[in-house]
Amino acid sequence: MESAPKQLDNVSVVCKANIYFDGKVVSHTALYPNGSKKTLGVIFPGSYHFNTDAPERMDIVAGACKVRVKGNSDWQRFEAGSYFDVPGKSAFEIAVEGGPAEYLCTYL
Repeated sequence: MESAPKQLDNVSVVCKANIYFDGKVVSHTALYPNGSKKTLGVIFPGSYHFNTDAPERMDIVAGACKVRVKGNSDWQRFEAGSYFDVPGKSAFEIAVEGGPAEYLCTYL
């Protein structure tokens, strides 16, 4: 399993934050010269539902969470250094307990 990078090089960062769920999920978008993008953010404790347009890889950079991807009945736990994939035109639920979880989302 390839882990998330420690830093993002050669990117432009959108200064305006992506803010969801009354500030409980916040990210910034990193744009690459080739047109690809990633978001880097933090999820504060709580449970949240996200829809996806494009397929996504969610690397957990710090903290931990539980995830249930649409179509699965079971929750899976992910800790720092692990990741999960979400298909495009799908959805997932994510739950964070205790401290915040930090993530890097790669749009595939």
